[in-house]
Amino acid sequence: MSRPSQPPLRAVIVPVTPLRQNCTVVWCTATMKAAVVDPGGDIDRIRAAVAAQGVTVEKVLLTHGHIDHAGEAKPLADMLGVAIEGPHAADRWLLDTLAEDGAKYGIRGVPFVPDRWLVEGDTVTIGDLVLDVYETPGHTPGHVVFHHAPSKLALVGDVLFQGSVGRTDFARGNHPQLIASIVDKLWPMGAETAFIPGHGPASNFCHERATNMFVSDRALSA
Repeated sequence: MSRPSQPPLRAVIVPVTPLRQNCTVVWCTATMKAAVVDPGGDIDRIRAAVAAQGVTVEKVLLTHGHIDHAGEAKPLADMLGVAIEGPHAADRWLLDTLAEDGAKYGIRGVPFVPDRWLVEGDTVTIGDLVLDVYETPGHTPGHVVFHHAPSKLALVGDVLFQGSVGRTDFARGNHPQLIASIVDKLWPMGAETAFIPGHGPASNFCHERATNMFVSDRALSA
């Protein structure tokens, strides 16, 4: 009997920091090459998850510059000898102040400049996988999301959550801009697209368009 084929992409969520941020280890099943998305802290926990899956990390990806997503990106990248890609350069000010922001939350923050800033239309690779990059400002000005269309999966950081949306009451947040990012960038990916948010459980766009009190079709047409 033949073994069932592996999906091209697999992912595991590793909650990190006291803010329970969803750091995600994403890998290509054909090559077992991986990326760590948003390593905000708890490096030992992240490395244990990587070891448990038997994958080799080839890069760090960032959706945005908030402390719980980016605080320990630099130490982890240095430890693994890999590059950091993302977010958009409009979040440079957040990466520059990670140490100060970390002190406010009791989280280690190490300032850095990524090896590659990302813009709309870029792609990032993980092994044989190619993910599309979309600019999704609103929660932060330089927020980006990653979409693997063949797997119908998006990594959306703090743009959208199950039943909610990203906060815009932080510095340089913009609520109308956030809603536009969801409607103009996420919804066109398709209702069947599943997403991993920066906090809380995964969901899919169909469910959110039907039930999310902030961005359901009914809420937006009211």
